[in-house]
Amino acid sequence: MSIKRRQVLSGSAAGALSLAGGLASPAIAAPEPIKIGYLPALTGPSSSTGIGINRGTELAVNEINAAGGVNGRKIELIVRDTQSDPTKAVNGAAELTKRQKVNIVWGPLNSGESLAAVPLVARDGVPQLHPCWVDSLTDVKKYPMCFRDAPTNQQIGAAANRYVVDVLKRKKVAVVSDTTGYGTASVQAYVPMLKEKGATVVYQANIDAANPDLKPDMLRMREAGAEAIMPWSVNAGFLSRICNTRGKMEWDVPIVGQTTLGSGQTKALLEKPEYWNKVYSNNFRNVCFGKDGKLPPRAAEFVEKLHKAKIDMGDTLLWWIALGYDGIHMMADAVKAAGSSPKEITDYWNKLKDWPGVYGDITFTPQQHNGFQDDEVVMCEVNSLRDGAFNLAPGYAS
Repeated sequence: MSIKRRQVLSGSAAGALSLAGGLASPAIAAPEPIKIGYLPALTGPSSSTGIGINRGTELAVNEINAAGGVNGRKIELIVRDTQSDPTKAVNGAAELTKRQKVNIVWGPLNSGESLAAVPLVARDGVPQLHPCWVDSLTDVKKYPMCFRDAPTNQQIGAAANRYVVDVLKRKKVAVVSDTTGYGTASVQAYVPMLKEKGATVVYQANIDAANPDLKPDMLRMREAGAEAIMPWSVNAGFLSRICNTRGKMEWDVPIVGQTTLGSGQTKALLEKPEYWNKVYSNNFRNVCFGKDGKLPPRAAEFVEKLHKAKIDMGDTLLWWIALGYDGIHMMADAVKAAGSSPKEITDYWNKLKDWPGVYGDITFTPQQHNGFQDDEVVMCEVNSLRDGAFNLAPGYAS
């Protein structure tokens, strides 16, 4: 762009005047922001998780920046929507680590996308925090800077299988999933675990989540003698069709599985409210109502904060929002206490003990980057949903 002579003269005159009056002062550079590269699925078939987590993520960033940032440095959240697509997650991760030079990567938020992106982020030497459950995603030898602030598939599956076999006393089980990386990995993990508990898997399948007619599969489950259905997917449409088909078949069999079973998005797709009866999903003790009908103090305080901020919980889950909020604060705490280099962040997290999140307490060691505790993984009764939280499923003492 050309600069006109008038602009040059004007600038020169102003500069001369400032110097003559002794008013010249050096510009004070703003501190470098903390760049967090963020890979949520905000659109696409697996976006229910990302939409909820995003609300907590944005709340935490706004809250920290409004208070002056971290040691005077604002958080810059650089967002790349993965669109529920592993290829887009890989492309987004490469841009964040190579071009944007982020300090930390937050996400991806779905396991199918993380399976593709985690090796790339590890290769580029950037610390990564994600909430994805597939066990292999936090191999400390392969990915020494990758940490999980959520349970593993083994923890999730153990809670669900224990509920089906030990509490509901169901021994013949149908295990199904969609065809995503998360879905197929879950079936592979949970079927052997069920067999070890003495259950018989009478039907097993990976089903296209876009399939509009699940009745043939559901009929095969019933004909095989299934006493419980365990679906593993983060696709609300797929899960709602399982509930709707069971209801129209008038098949009185419990459905037990992934947390999205209890999401507001799944509820909105039900043809009748009663199709949510006898449906039990994984959840987390710190964000479930106790026998007294109250949330634990940390969660209750957080819900009040969400109400004041007018953050909608009607179509999502409290634990998703809390997870996003906790994730940003965990990253901010690392930078505040240790610094923002890859080594400083990694060293800090390797010594993290009982970090008190809303969603759960997190502990890491150099040998263990899975931070969630076994006893915090529970099952809940989905038709008790209010404020994004649930009652514990029947059979829990507290």
